[in-house]
Amino acid sequence: MRGGRGGGLLVAGTTSDAGKSVVTAGICRWLVRKGLKVAPFKGQNMSLNSFVTREGAEIGRAQAMQAQAARVEPTALMNPVLLKPGGDRSSQVVLMGKPVGEMSARGFFGGSGGSSPGRTLHGGRQELFEPVMACLEELRSTYDAVICEGAGSPAEINLRRTDIVNMGVARAAKLPVVVVGDIDRGGVFAQFFGTTALLSPEDQSLVAGYLVNKFRGDVSLLEPGLDMLHGLTGRRTFGVLPYAHGLGIDEEDGLRVSLRGTVRESVVAPPVGADVLRVAVCAVPLMSNFTDVDALAAEPGVVVRFVDRPEELADADLVVVPGTRGTVKALAWLRERGLADALARRAAEGRPVLGVCGGFQALGERIEDEVESRAGVVDGLGLLPVRVRFGVEKTLARPVGEALGERVEGYEIHHGVADVRGGEPFLDGCRVGSVWGTHWHGSLESDGFRRAFLREVAAAAGRRFVPAPDTSFGALREEQLDRLGDLIEEHADTDALLRLVEEGAPAGLPFVPPGAP
Repeated sequence: MRGGRGGGLLVAGTTSDAGKSVVTAGICRWLVRKGLKVAPFKGQNMSLNSFVTREGAEIGRAQAMQAQAARVEPTALMNPVLLKPGGDRSSQVVLMGKPVGEMSARGFFGGSGGSSPGRTLHGGRQELFEPVMACLEELRSTYDAVICEGAGSPAEINLRRTDIVNMGVARAAKLPVVVVGDIDRGGVFAQFFGTTALLSPEDQSLVAGYLVNKFRGDVSLLEPGLDMLHGLTGRRTFGVLPYAHGLGIDEEDGLRVSLRGTVRESVVAPPVGADVLRVAVCAVPLMSNFTDVDALAAEPGVVVRFVDRPEELADADLVVVPGTRGTVKALAWLRERGLADALARRAAEGRPVLGVCGGFQALGERIEDEVESRAGVVDGLGLLPVRVRFGVEKTLARPVGEALGERVEGYEIHHGVADVRGGEPFLDGCRVGSVWGTHWHGSLESDGFRRAFLREVAAAAGRRFVPAPDTSFGALREEQLDRLGDLIEEHADTDALLRLVEEGAPAGLPFVPPGAP
């Protein structure tokens, strides 16, 4: 730290899903292994995949994962603004871990568009810039290094004026920037050049260079292109990260990430018992926290797939109705697709169904919603004796309890208040026959409970499936984070990256025309 202020780095990307979350987590794990005290940061995140910190703040799961990579407890400071889409044109705005209102995309990006319920954000993103920078400065006063993640591309020239996550943050905090590009998609050299060339001279002065992500093949074949890129931009490439199969981490959105990828792409131990268990997850609209099923997919002999047709439930031993930002919309979708009838048949036949959060609410008898969808009273699927009323205040909690004779930890993120009117108690919800429901996300990450639950499912499904006695979801996640750290340590110029973190962008970086319009 210099003068009581830690170093920093902004990891930007040429596109969404270029690998910013992966690289940020990898740098955090590499630095903490060097003995530095490190924190992740993302000024503004848009995601339905969120997490609750110990102080009861809601942040993006990607930042919670990066905090784990840095071996620190996640806090709201690490993701001060979280946007949770509720449709194509509006999102719930979560500020410092608490919802402050619903805002249209036009309103958020500086046009007219109100927010309700709660505080009105008259200035859209610009109003949020001050708390974002205050959080970053607080982290830098506490940690040796803060590794920031950008969002989308820094070259979105239509949004630069109100930017609070990419170059706006970098310029205000004088952070060096490394741009990540996904070479597996093709066109990475044009992306690197074009991203740089569309930035203003002031912003370009902070772009130190590039990181190539997801490279397959002989790096020597890439080197002439990297040399030409250096000649065109005056900026070096800090590393070429190979395509790594099965990197199981929690990113913002996208079903292909998380530990499911690890199971599908990596060598997995064979089932312990004679049978496998097939899990079908209903891919409901506005699906949130789909990572709840990662712990199932990490079990040898458990096959997880996402489905949207009733025929795909026929051979499933367990059907999961996951969380959603739109419970009423998800209900309509289940009915339109014929999945509601298929779930009812399963329940009547005693075949296992698990509802989590919004999925739990959908399995109930009735929903009264004047908050999320404003649809009023809507009939649920009637598979559990539960009535749900949506409240303005959001429940954000980290509960601990017991179920099936095992200790369980989870987290809650919901507006719906459940009135459970029967069945057997199951966490905060209930169970009727082979239908279970709970608001608790993450419960299946508790190893003992997960094994007990899978034994119940196997018995109800008539499968000779036996959970592996030693699967540790926490250990698997640590292995993946170490793999990310290894990628940085083995394939990036770590000495140069450390200089950037400690000293900032090098002086004299050339301007690449034409610059910002």
